[in-house]
Amino acid sequence: MNYPKIDPVAINIGPLPIHWYGLMYLVGFAGAWWLGRRKARRLGAPWSDRAVEDLIFYGALGVILGGRIGYVLFYNLKEFLADPVVLFYIQKGGMSFHGGLIGVMIAMWFFARHHKINYFVVTDFVVPLAPIGLAAGRLGNFINGELWGKVTDVPWGMALTPGGPLYHPSQLYEFLLEGVTLFIILQLFTRKPRPVMAASGLFAFCYGLFRFSVEFVRMPDVQLGYLALGWVTMGQILSLPLIVVGVTLLVLAYRKRVG
Repeated sequence: MNYPKIDPVAINIGPLPIHWYGLMYLVGFAGAWWLGRRKARRLGAPWSDRAVEDLIFYGALGVILGGRIGYVLFYNLKEFLADPVVLFYIQKGGMSFHGGLIGVMIAMWFFARHHKINYFVVTDFVVPLAPIGLAAGRLGNFINGELWGKVTDVPWGMALTPGGPLYHPSQLYEFLLEGVTLFIILQLFTRKPRPVMAASGLFAFCYGLFRFSVEFVRMPDVQLGYLALGWVTMGQILSLPLIVVGVTLLVLAYRKRVG
């Protein structure tokens, strides 16, 4: 298949270009807000429409600030140390899921403290909403024509130029795994009451496992390359702690319930 060249600019409003990638963030936040309100009405106290609106606001700040700072620190540290102003070069792009996750975790701590709700009650509420944004973000990567996988001969490989080599569409793999599959898993899991921390643990474990797996066919960031053994990427190094944390939270959640 040939990659369908898509203009990354969705629309121009006067001199201001509106990019598809930015719109995908809006889709993610709007989807989380809509689903969060439905979930809040089902659960009742301490959740309300106002609490969900506050939650999305806190989460948006965590995603944007954490995603940008995380990208610069995890993937572009040398350039940052040479010129710290690079942090504000947002026109060049660069966002990190793991940085965004840390940002959201911090934001959720402030939210939980402000609303006097148990921290893991908050994260358990949030994680089933997150795959909407993850899926939208990966579609944005695909539209931008970035984060391609390795050269391949699989039938669904994509040629970036007619007659050129085929590449794994790793953005779409992540869309299906981190977005669609993770969304279904968490929706099914949270249909029934679960012990506190269980949903958060399942999210961390599944995301870490999915991301670690896709990194085997995804090209590493050019400024970093492989970090060890000729195949270990920064994405895998950052995903391993998520897998460990996920298993730990699941064990603690169910041990606590049994005890």
